[in-house]
Amino acid sequence: MPEPNGGFNEAPSLALDILTMQSVARSDKIALICGESSLTFAELNMRANRVANVLKALGVTTGDRVAIIVHNSIEGVEVGAACTKIKAIQVPVNYRLRQREVAYVLNDSEAKVVVAAPGLVQVVEQARAGVQGHPTYIAIGGDAPAGWLHYEEVVASASETMPVVGEATLGSSMSYTSGTTGNPKGAYRPNGVSLEAALGVVQSFELRDADVHLLAGPLYHSAPNAFLSLQILLGATSVILPRFEAVEALRMIERHRVSTTFMAPTLLQRLCDVPDEIAKTFDTSSLRALILGAAPCPYSLKVRAIERFGPVLWEFYGATETGFVTILRPEDQLRKPGSCGAVAPDQEIRLLNEAGEEVPDGVPGEMWVRNPSLAQYFKKPDATARSMRDTFFSVGDIAYRDTEGYYFICDRKIDMIISGGVNIYPAEIEAVLSAHPAVADVAVIGVPDPHWGESVKAVVSLRPEASATQEELIAYCAERIADYKKPRSVDFLEELPRNPAGKLLKRNIREAYWKDQERKI
Repeated sequence: MPEPNGGFNEAPSLALDILTMQSVARSDKIALICGESSLTFAELNMRANRVANVLKALGVTTGDRVAIIVHNSIEGVEVGAACTKIKAIQVPVNYRLRQREVAYVLNDSEAKVVVAAPGLVQVVEQARAGVQGHPTYIAIGGDAPAGWLHYEEVVASASETMPVVGEATLGSSMSYTSGTTGNPKGAYRPNGVSLEAALGVVQSFELRDADVHLLAGPLYHSAPNAFLSLQILLGATSVILPRFEAVEALRMIERHRVSTTFMAPTLLQRLCDVPDEIAKTFDTSSLRALILGAAPCPYSLKVRAIERFGPVLWEFYGATETGFVTILRPEDQLRKPGSCGAVAPDQEIRLLNEAGEEVPDGVPGEMWVRNPSLAQYFKKPDATARSMRDTFFSVGDIAYRDTEGYYFICDRKIDMIISGGVNIYPAEIEAVLSAHPAVADVAVIGVPDPHWGESVKAVVSLRPEASATQEELIAYCAERIADYKKPRSVDFLEELPRNPAGKLLKRNIREAYWKDQERKI
């Protein structure tokens, strides 16, 4: 397998890693702010060097995986930067996963070191029984269980000298995104992301070194991680929200004169839901770019956001596997309702019908994307191959293009649910529910939700003479999978629709819930 040395959520770099260069060029400039703590670029680089030397001493070498399960924090950024320095691959782990799910990611990624934050150490400790191999565990803050190392102790005793790894490094990250089989897949880039491509993104969103960026979304998600990396590339300051809270976000925008941020539409809605009498007490006039992605943003929400913050909205369509595919600029937000934008730099898009033929403007087709840094799935060449066609990659979205070259996502070929900007795959939930003794057949779908975009619904057929309630089945799922994946509602049918070959007709099930909606996702 090619050596993974790049990713959608990485910090591109030259012969020296970008952070090292910024530590010289902007040594006294604040790089990170989190609460009352802050680090200059020189201090962040020194801390990252120490962590990198800790990882090297633990046997981490080029291409090894380092799992990180943390809330947004300075330490999380330090570990990611350290991985860049030694050409290791950081694996951000969703902190909402249950112990079985955490064990799966650690096993599949073959993590050599696992770093966990306060409040999450016990989740990992509980998962250890299911972890194969013998990774080293490091606890940030607080008490460490037996067999764990203390983060601050090992960092304090490590050298500040930049580790020598060899040739130019590219920061690398592997994000786990589930598939229709229900098993998460690690997406990474064997060919990296060039500095030119990263600067193309910077130019597209008109980002600047004078910006102050608010890290609003979780770092386990590829997009917030990507934008954080771009701030380091630029030498801009980042303000870290450990966990998103709308009033606190407004307070940080005012206090630090935040100029840019990225967030999923769900977080934007929380900002807009702050009552006017409270929102008006904060000066948010410094904000010039509020970038949306990860899920479709309703037109009505955009109108509310523009009324509150002004014409500062940007939007993009993309995926961990593809990067930024389309970009919708502020002046087009209300002019092009429902659009996700025009093609981004270095991207090629084909819209193909079932026969593999390109469709004309206005006709929906499956969106296939090609760029110099497409991802592949770790240890899953068959899954990668299924997503590829003539060097183009598809995540299964259906779109059409208008005569001005703007794209509109109108459906999804696969069953994935996007709820609050988070990808949820029904097969994993269906597998859990199928194990319930009362369940004979089950289909999990996304249904319209005014707050989350979609919410998870299970449609269940029970075994003869068996019984189960909605509350019982939801609780059953909550014990076995992350809370955000569990169904929010359950409907019961005597029999689920299937074709003569026995294939579940999930589209038929979905249609009843989406028939009055303009968008089908």
